[in-house]
Amino acid sequence: MSKNYFKIIRGGINTTFQDQGRKNLYHIGIPFSGAMDNRNYLLANKLVGNKSEAPIIEFAYQGPLLKYFGTKINIAITGDVNFIINRNSNQIIGKCYQSITLENEDELDIISTNKSVYGYLGISAELKLKFQWSSCSTNTKARIGANDGSKLKENQEIDILKINKNLTNTKLDYTNTKIEKIRVIKGTNFDYFSENGKKIFFEKEFTVSKLSDRMGMRLEGTKIENITDTNIKSEGLIKGVIQVPADGNPIIMLSDHGTIGGYPKIGVVISADYDKLVQLTPGSKIKFQEVNLASAESLFKLYELETQNLISQI
Repeated sequence: MSKNYFKIIRGGINTTFQDQGRKNLYHIGIPFSGAMDNRNYLLANKLVGNKSEAPIIEFAYQGPLLKYFGTKINIAITGDVNFIINRNSNQIIGKCYQSITLENEDELDIISTNKSVYGYLGISAELKLKFQWSSCSTNTKARIGANDGSKLKENQEIDILKINKNLTNTKLDYTNTKIEKIRVIKGTNFDYFSENGKKIFFEKEFTVSKLSDRMGMRLEGTKIENITDTNIKSEGLIKGVIQVPADGNPIIMLSDHGTIGGYPKIGVVISADYDKLVQLTPGSKIKFQEVNLASAESLFKLYELETQNLISQI
């Protein structure tokens, strides 16, 4: 067969190409982007024998329906995802965290994520994609990255340049877990808020709003009182920073966030908790727990060690 490719029958709700994102471009207004859940991104690539930084398909809630044309190829799906493979007149129930061999004209139907937001499709191949600033990560707000900065749509084709030769089946015994509290360090404008506002931030429960996407997660709950100024001179932002606008409801900056902002920053989500944070669906409850910088660094080292240990088991 001269050409190997996937045809998109259904694009899904928010399906994009992602990798580990773009580095050192904040000064020109370009955020990192990249896979929202980095651990599941890395595991998907490892399961299909790709390099750790290889492009992957990220989907949210409902995933794509893809039909494959070509010689045998391995795929793997990570996250908490319901999917099936339609092969001739047979239906195969998919299992996450294991590689699966697709044959010519198989249909891969990624039905939905299960009580989570993001899932990942790894393909054991080099895909034909456009790279910008050494990354294919798609930022639909900025219209940059692979697929002309857009979500995947019906009737598109994903061309394959080269299939990995090794079709060995691999799997990992892994279950995604929820997190009871999101750990944060104090933000640079922490003292802008009243003592009662600080107490609310660390003791009260917040609800994830429906107005959340790859750019930011809006929370709803008891209002956090600002006693200094609800607007500040715009400053640089980072992934995970928590801003509080005049309405008193926190906004957590996520992977496609703007690089500057003028709302006071009450805290920053630690990197070790970011993957679990982004998987919280609208309506989920959040409580924040304060940790210091030294603890945040130690927790991140532990997170990286756990991730590498999982990768080594594949």
